Amino acid sequence: MSDQAPRAGERGEPGADPRGRVTHPPEDASFVEHRLATRSAYDGAFLKIFDDTVRMPDDSTSAREYIVHPGAVMIVPLLDDGRVVIERQYRYPVGRVMLEFPAGKIDPGEPTFDCARRELAEETGYTAREWACPGRLHNAPAYATEFIEIWFARGLVAGERRLDEGEHLEVTTTTVDELSALAAQGVLTDAKTLIALLWLQNLRAGAWTLDWRASY
Repeated sequence: MSDQAPRAGERGEPGADPRGRVTHPPEDASFVEHRLATRSAYDGAFLKIFDDTVRMPDDSTSAREYIVHPGAVMIVPLLDDGRVVIERQYRYPVGRVMLEFPAGKIDPGEPTFDCARRELAEETGYTAREWACPGRLHNAPAYATEFIEIWFARGLVAGERRLDEGEHLEVTTTTVDELSALAAQGVLTDAKTLIALLWLQNLRAGAWTLDWRASY
């Protein structure tokens, strides 16, 4: 396997430096760890694992093992009656069926907005007239470069699903209150979906807002 370090953009942020991070503000300089060496520990079709040696802020050295992920999007589809579109699918690593908002990984060179529209249509059959992107979340920054860009979609129009080969999931609808109850009971445990619920609750309360744009 190659010992080549990840290139810019491969560590979770488009246009990032080879360490996958943007320029740090001066107040963060004392926390930054500098890479001294890197080794490819695993080079899979989807995920890659690197084992780096870094210089710590106190000039000592340490090891950093991390997973390189291409990044993903999550879509929060809003129906006109206030319900949201949600999915149920089996997740092999945790051995259980999870309740999640539609999501999918970004293809090489694919703009995140294009990925969001593609994943919504493929997994649910819906297209949307308007979209809003409040930002990204990093769900495991201690050991993975993965980011998930959050997209809200409204003005939904139903259509035919186009699932990938080997993809099995059920599309259903629910309310924000029902999702909140499942979270309170410990049934809803998917991190990205819990973040979406936080957004939905704050949007309904008028505490947070979204900047909507028309689909093209």
